[in-house]
Amino acid sequence: QVQLVEFGGGLVQAGGSLRLSCAASIGIFSINDMGWYRQAPGKQRELVATISWGGETNYIGSVKGRFTISRDNAKNTVWLQMSSLKPEDTAVYFCNADVVSIGGLRKYWGQGTQVTVSS
Repeated sequence: QVQLVEFGGGLVQAGGSLRLSCAASIGIFSINDMGWYRQAPGKQRELVATISWGGETNYIGSVKGRFTISRDNAKNTVWLQMSSLKPEDTAVYFCNADVVSIGGLRKYWGQGTQVTVSS
């Protein structure tokens, strides 16, 4: 049974910081890429940042220089450090993990955590 649990959302003023955490319970399986997505009201879910098992990162343009993704492979945990937050960063943030299981590679999602940035 694979489960991803997120922590760290909340309300913050513009210019502030938040740190999101996501811990994955994967049993005997392993994880390739991990990432963070977000979905604002009335918009499609979009990729925010990804990190490979080896630590290679990728960000969407609007968060480059403000957000930092990191992970601990031993703990199956990924973080998203968000700084200089803007009202347009307001969204539900979802953790994602590409889990390698007996049946192959499959994406798993966390339940989402709300981030609200006030102006």
